[in-house]
Amino acid sequence: MKRKYILFLLVMFIGFVNSIYPMQQSDNVVTVAREVLSLDKGWRFHQGDIPFPVIKGHAATYENAKAGRASGAAATDYDDSSWRILDLPHDWAIEGRVDSTANLSQGYYHRGFGWYRRQFRLSSEDKGKHLELQFDGIATHATIWVNGTVLHRNWCGYTSMYIDITPYATYGDKVNTIAVRVDADAQEGWWYEGAGIYRHTWLVKRSPLHIVTDGVFAHPVKKGNGQWEIPAEISLYNSGKHSVEGEVEVSLYAPNGSLMETRTTKLTVKALQENIARLQLSVSNPELWSPDTPTLYKVKSVVRQNGKVTDEVTTRCGFRTIRFDKDTGFWLNGENIKIKGVCNHQDHAGVGVAMPDALWEFRLRKLKEMGVNAYRAAHNPTSKEFMALCDSMGIMVLDENRLFNTSPEYVRQLQWLVRRDRNCPSVILWSVFNEEPMQGTENGYEMVRRMCAVVKEMDTTRPVTAAMNGGFFSEYNVSQAVDVGGFNYQIGSYDRFHAQSPELPLISSEDGSAFMVRGEYKTDKSKNIFDSYDSASTGWGATHRRAWKEVATRPWMAGCFYWTGFDYHGEPTPFKWPSVSSFFGIMDLCGFPKSAYYLHQAQWRKDIPVLELIPHWNWPADSVGKPIKVMALNNADKVKLILNGKTISEQQVDPYEMNTWMVPYKPGRLEAVGYKNGKIVSRAKVETTGKPVQVCLTPYRTQLSGDGRDAMPITVEVLDSKGRHVPTANEMVEFTIAGPAKIIGLGNGDPNNHEPEKGNMRSLFNGLAQVIIQSTEETGEIRLTAEVQGLKSHTIIIQSAPAALVPSVAVEKPLMLLDKWIVSPLFRERPDVNCRLEDYDMNSWQPFAGTGTIKLENAQYVLLRTTFVPDRLQQEKGGNILLQQVVGKAEVWLNNRKIGSKMTKRKEDLLVEFPAVKGECDLRVLLTGEINSVVELKGNVMTGGEY
Repeated sequence: MKRKYILFLLVMFIGFVNSIYPMQQSDNVVTVAREVLSLDKGWRFHQGDIPFPVIKGHAATYENAKAGRASGAAATDYDDSSWRILDLPHDWAIEGRVDSTANLSQGYYHRGFGWYRRQFRLSSEDKGKHLELQFDGIATHATIWVNGTVLHRNWCGYTSMYIDITPYATYGDKVNTIAVRVDADAQEGWWYEGAGIYRHTWLVKRSPLHIVTDGVFAHPVKKGNGQWEIPAEISLYNSGKHSVEGEVEVSLYAPNGSLMETRTTKLTVKALQENIARLQLSVSNPELWSPDTPTLYKVKSVVRQNGKVTDEVTTRCGFRTIRFDKDTGFWLNGENIKIKGVCNHQDHAGVGVAMPDALWEFRLRKLKEMGVNAYRAAHNPTSKEFMALCDSMGIMVLDENRLFNTSPEYVRQLQWLVRRDRNCPSVILWSVFNEEPMQGTENGYEMVRRMCAVVKEMDTTRPVTAAMNGGFFSEYNVSQAVDVGGFNYQIGSYDRFHAQSPELPLISSEDGSAFMVRGEYKTDKSKNIFDSYDSASTGWGATHRRAWKEVATRPWMAGCFYWTGFDYHGEPTPFKWPSVSSFFGIMDLCGFPKSAYYLHQAQWRKDIPVLELIPHWNWPADSVGKPIKVMALNNADKVKLILNGKTISEQQVDPYEMNTWMVPYKPGRLEAVGYKNGKIVSRAKVETTGKPVQVCLTPYRTQLSGDGRDAMPITVEVLDSKGRHVPTANEMVEFTIAGPAKIIGLGNGDPNNHEPEKGNMRSLFNGLAQVIIQSTEETGEIRLTAEVQGLKSHTIIIQSAPAALVPSVAVEKPLMLLDKWIVSPLFRERPDVNCRLEDYDMNSWQPFAGTGTIKLENAQYVLLRTTFVPDRLQQEKGGNILLQQVVGKAEVWLNNRKIGSKMTKRKEDLLVEFPAVKGECDLRVLLTGEINSVVELKGNVMTGGEY
C-alpha cells in the first residue's frame, strides 16, 4: 500500500478509567531473570539548544507545572523527525572543526548544547518489574525526562546516572520516550571534555526484590596464616507493595570455574526500602592478583523469594594485599615494588571521549608493553569497562574523584565512585582531589577530613590520598587528613617534607610535564615544536629522566604517575593557537610512541632487552658533516654506536640519563649494539631511506568481532622501494572502506594539525597516521584501501567474525505521542463538540492517559479532547489517524471540522484522514452509546506505518 505520512497518537486513559475501575494487582511473586539491555542504538540527536516554549495563559501555566506535561523538545509529542539518527557513545564536539575563537583548554573545539531523544516499548510482561535507566556518562551537565516528566539532573560529566522509571513506564503498544538535554558549555576541567552522551546507556529489568546497582561489596581481606575472608555485603531493594522475606546465597568460584564455598542468610526487606545481607566467605591460600598475574575470582550473589530466584549478580574480585610504608614505599602481596604509573585523560584521536571499549584495551596494552603497572584516572572517574580491563590486564589504579566539595550532591558523587569501584582489585588508592587552592588551609583540611570519612565508611581496605601541588608546610594542610601524601611536581620538597612528616607514606601523584613532539629532533618554538631528546619541561615540572631518578633513588617514595601517558586534546601548554593538543604525552594522541616511551621502557622493564636509537637518519644534503645528536634508549650494560660499519664509540649505560653522542651526519646506516655481561643482547638501527613509493596499512589485529561495537586502530605509513618506513613523510592519504565496518576517526599525532578528525582523509605526520574502524553487526570481509597521489595504493582485508550481539532495546520508529488528553463530564444530550473551554477551568474536564472503557452512567455521550502540533511532513502533506477497537459510535473533529465517523456500535478500528495543516491542532472525539452502556478505545489511538 502506498506509504502515507501518518500522525502517531498514543491516547492513555489511566487516570480517568482507573478511577472508575481500579486495576487489580496480583500479589504473586514476580520472579524474572535480570535483563541488562543496551540502549545505545537509534538515538535522535539535535546539536544546539531548543528553547522551551514561552508559557502564557492560565491553562498552559497550570499544565506546565504538572508531572508528565513537559513541553518543547522534552515533550512526548515533540516532532524530532528531522533529527539525525546515531548510535552511542557519541561526542559531537570532535565532529566539528577547531576554531581559534574557542577555548584553548577544550582543544579549540566548540561544545554548546545538544538534545537526544529515544523511544522504546515495554511488553505487558514487563509490568511489575523494577525498571532502571542507566547513563554511564554525559558531558557535561544533563537533564533527563521520561514520558514528559523530569526524572534526573546530573551535575558531573563523569558520574553514572541510575534512574528508576518504574512509576513512569508504559507497556504494550504504548511507547516510552526519553529526552535528554545536554549542557556541554558547563566545564569541570581544563582539558578536552567532549560533548554529549559519550558512554554507554542501558535499560535494566529486575524483579521487585533485587540487588541494587553496584550493590555487591565482596573485596577479600587477608587474615593471616594463608587465611582470607570475603566479608560480603549485598544490598537489596524491594519495589513491591508488601514487605517480603528473602534469602541471599553467596558463592565463590575459582578462576577455573569450580565452586569453592557457599553461604546463605535470610532477611526481610520492607516495601520501597533497602536492606543489606551480610555474609562471610573463607578462603585458604588463594592465587594472588598482581600486575604480572592478574588472577580473578568470581562471587555469585543469588536472591530468592519463596524458593524462587528473583535476582543474581556475578562480581569479580582479586586476592591481594597492599601497604604504603613511610620508610620503604609500596608493598604488593608482601613484595616491595615501585609504582610505575602514568596519568591520562580519556580522549583519543578521531573519537574524542566517545571511546569504543576496544580502544581502551589498545591503549592499556601499549602502556603495559612500556612497563606501566599503574594508572591514574586524571582527574575523574573513568568508565566501568575501563576498570574491568585494568582488573583483567593487571594495571593498578589511583581512582580519583572529580569535584572537591562536601555538600550533599558532591558527597553523593564520591559515594557513587567508591561503591562502583570498591570490588576492583586494581584500585589501590582513592584520591579526593587534584591541586585545589584550599589545600593549604584549614577549610581544605576540614573538607578532606570529611571526604576521607565518607570513603572509610564504605571501604577501609585502601588508603586515601589527595594530589597536592602546594601548601605542604602550612599550619593546616590536607596532608594532615590523608593516609598517603600525594606530591604533584614538588621534587624540591620531597626531602624536607619527609623529614617534617616522617610517619606519612608518600607518592608522586603527578610528575614530569616534559615536552616532546613525536618525530621532531630540533626545537623550534616559533613553530610550536619541541625535540624528542627529553630536553624541555614546564617550569614546575621536570624532564622524564630527572623525575624518575628523583623517585627511584628514594626508597620511601612509593612511586610516581607521569603526566601523561598519551597526549590529549586541549591544554596545549606552553603554547596557544595554532597548537590544539598537549605536548606532554609519552605517546601521541594516536598512541604512537615518542622517544620517552622507549626511555621508560628501558628503565622499567628488566624482563626484555630494550634498545631504541634516535633520531631518524633522513637529513637534507646540506646536513652532511654537521653534528647530529644521537641518543640510545636501552637497558644494557654497555652500548656501541656504529656508522656505516665503523665504530663511533662505546659507552657504559647510565640507567637514568641514557647515552648520547654528537655524530657528524653521513647518509647510510647508523646502528647501536647493546651488551650485557659482555654478550650482545640487543640491536637497533636507523637508515637513510629512499623516496616513498607505496602506502602501507598495518592493522592492530587481524579481525574484528561483528557485534557493532568492536573497533581497532590501523597504522598508516609510506615505504620506499626497499620496503622501509619513511619517517619524514607528510603526504595526504585518502581512505575507502567496503564491507561490514565504518571509519569512525582519523589522527596523526601532530599537536598543531587542524584537519578534521572525521571523514576519509588525513595527512601523515612524520611518517605516521591512524585510521580507526568499527564493525557493524554483520560478518564478512572488510576491505580498507589507502591511496596517496603518485604512490602505489594498499588494500588490507580484515575479517568481521561472528560474535554474540549485546542484548539491546529495539529501536522504534519516531512516534508523536499525544498523552495530554482531557475527558468531559458525561452527557444525556448531544454536547456541542466544538464547545469552548475556559482557560481557567481546571475541574469540569478531567485529565487522563491510557486506554480503557468508560461507563455512560445515566448518559449517552462523552467527549475527549487533546491539542498537538503535527510534525513537519504531516503539516506539509497531511496524514491519517487510527483509533483502535472503538466500542460505540464515534465522531472525530479536527479544528472545528468533522473529519471522520463510525456509525456502528460494535468494536472496530476507525481510520480517518486529516489534511495538511499548520500550527496547533485541536482534536476531539465524541463517543456515543446507549444509556448505562460502555464505550471503549481498546489498545491505542495512534498513527503510523502503512495501513
